[in-house]
Amino acid sequence: MAEEAPPLRLVISDPKGGRKIVKVKVKVKGVEDEALEYTKEMRREKEKGKVKKERSRLPLAKVNSKLAKELDLEEVGVLTLRFKTEDGRINETFKVIIDDNVPDNTVHVNMEHLGELIGDMEGEAEAFRAKAWQIAIPQKTVERLAGLEIGDVFDGSLVGIEGVRFKIRGGSDATGFPMHPGVPGSGKKKVLLSGPPGFHPREKGERRRKTVRGRMIPDPRGERRKTVLAQLNVIIHYEK
Repeated sequence: MAEEAPPLRLVISDPKGGRKIVKVKVKVKGVEDEALEYTKEMRREKEKGKVKKERSRLPLAKVNSKLAKELDLEEVGVLTLRFKTEDGRINETFKVIIDDNVPDNTVHVNMEHLGELIGDMEGEAEAFRAKAWQIAIPQKTVERLAGLEIGDVFDGSLVGIEGVRFKIRGGSDATGFPMHPGVPGSGKKKVLLSGPPGFHPREKGERRRKTVRGRMIPDPRGERRKTVLAQLNVIIHYEK
């Protein structure tokens, strides 16, 4: 029986999150609330201060409808909180639950989670619509994406994210070889490149022969652990 591939890192970008972002200073309060349960899937595994394994679900936060509207969270509902600590800035991204029992300019999060972040049960942060975040998805989920190519659009429910659609922008395998939109299939191929992905010229007109992967997402069951797709980059697709 083949060894199961490691989780795929799904990097999600929100194009509307990068345009004229509204930032609001908020009070962040750690609360005991069953709706804000902090599960194993919402935790990152760290080793020597570095992330060893990404979470498979975003942690949850509650805001009222007034703050959600001010931060333009109603479409996607993903919020970033930026805390200032003695060690620098900490950014944490949350999936939002709208609850009008939460006071104005206040965000409720899980008490244990907030304690891990800032070492206190209350704090202040800058709140804004998330521009990008990432989650890990298991092999069985990746199998559903096999055969899709760069430029394809798929429903977020395939990766456990309801209410949005994603457009595939690219990715890379465990050894760092990037997917290339001009190469058919999912295998590796050496091609002559004049720019990214796969080559960043230092001089005008410079070209190099580089190894890249094809534009198709491979079935992880047919890949070796060292060559399996490790990262997939997607962007939220808004219907015009």
